[in-house]
Amino acid sequence: MSAAKIAISIEPLLLKRVDSLVSRKLFRSRSEIFQIAVSEQIERLDEDALSRECAKLDPTEEQAFADIGLSTELTEWPAY
Repeated sequence: MSAAKIAISIEPLLLKRVDSLVSRKLFRSRSEIFQIAVSEQIERLDEDALSRECAKLDPTEEQAFADIGLSTELTEWPAY
């Protein structure tokens, strides 16, 4: 995997904690820690966005759509 190098600013105490994790061999490097942390945060944000969009759905309307599919054999999708 090709990786891009970046520069970040980080509080000294947080960097000390990161270095401690690396020295205890819980991670191979600082880079690995930051890649995992950023990836997991982005996943959480994506999940939150999906949750917000799902919350906009009307459960009664969605159930009605589901029931249409269960009650008859449709040759094409109904217009929504």
